[in-house]
Amino acid sequence: MTVRAEPAVPVRAGWISLLFLANLGLWLAFYAPIQVLLPRQAELLATGDKELVFGVVTGVGAAVSVVANPLAGALSDRTGRRHPWTLGGAVVGAAGLSVLAAAGDVVTMTVGWCVVQAGLNAMLASLVAALPDRVPVVQRARVGGLVGISQMLGTVAGTLVVTLLVTGLAEGYLACAALVVLAAAGFALRTPDAVVPSRRRGRLWVSPRRFPDFAWGWSCHFAINLGNAFGTLYLLFFLGDVVHHPDPETGLLVLMGLYGTALTVGGVVAGVLSDRTGRRKPHVLVSCALMALAALLLAVRPTWGSALCAAPLLGLGFGIYWAVALALLTQVLPAADDRAKDLGVLNIANSLPQVVAPLLATPILGAFGGYSGLFVASAGATLLGGVFVSRVRGVG
Repeated sequence: MTVRAEPAVPVRAGWISLLFLANLGLWLAFYAPIQVLLPRQAELLATGDKELVFGVVTGVGAAVSVVANPLAGALSDRTGRRHPWTLGGAVVGAAGLSVLAAAGDVVTMTVGWCVVQAGLNAMLASLVAALPDRVPVVQRARVGGLVGISQMLGTVAGTLVVTLLVTGLAEGYLACAALVVLAAAGFALRTPDAVVPSRRRGRLWVSPRRFPDFAWGWSCHFAINLGNAFGTLYLLFFLGDVVHHPDPETGLLVLMGLYGTALTVGGVVAGVLSDRTGRRKPHVLVSCALMALAALLLAVRPTWGSALCAAPLLGLGFGIYWAVALALLTQVLPAADDRAKDLGVLNIANSLPQVVAPLLATPILGAFGGYSGLFVASAGATLLGGVFVSRVRGVG
């Protein structure tokens, strides 16, 4: 299939299922380390400085992703293929997870996570491009909602795999490596590859002045992901050090279950409603309000009971957001020929907060009331995302 403009033929259930599974494997390989394995490894290697080590490792890795995602997207546009980048990125990511499995010091741990970020961001760039490559606008929020659900399920499944099914640290990393390669291979080997016109070299820069809707969409995505990073990066430590949960990893799994159920409902319902009405921005504004409310609840009352209430609120908001955000963001892309590269630039708004959040979290924790201050910052960033999306003019 050659991709030149907006697709018109609806995608079928089989293609959607394989895309869903590929994304599920991708997010499992991202979030099982971030939520459980990297914090556990940081505590083993530097008990007294676990927050600092975790922040450094994730921050440096996220800096790699800022470069890797748009670069892989640009190369995918240049070569005119997506599937080689999907499968190749998964293999490189699996190699990095194998390095982490054997890491006995912070330097090796950091190098391993950087390799993971490079590979999985190449895979992400190609998978996200599948949405505008193959999915018509009238179907895009529903499919985007399923992609958002795959992110949530990847988080939950990853936590489940490395806390209940595979309890060893090295074994957990290797299980993630195997699953991401299997998921990528299923999509890359069993669906036709989109053939992208490769005659243009394309832009490496998207001018905010020429494409203001793209700039506002990027800013919204960055702010909401920054708020989410503030609220979730240190959640395992929050449960142990502030809530004093007797088993923080099990507590995290319970919260992820509540979060995931609500996200699924929000993503499915919002996707159908948004495609039916053609409206995107009102759903984003509702999602921002729900996510900010969840963060403020934890800021005002940092207890286990509050966490049980905040998790489904956050899930519902994030489900609504991801269902509509992918549809909105793919509708403000500057040009069809540079889709993967431009989506790679948008994906920086996913990864850059992972750099910024650890750098800002330490002074926020020290100067603004500990975790309560961090959750207030999460709410503020999320609400700012709502302000940014209101400035988008080309999408309702």
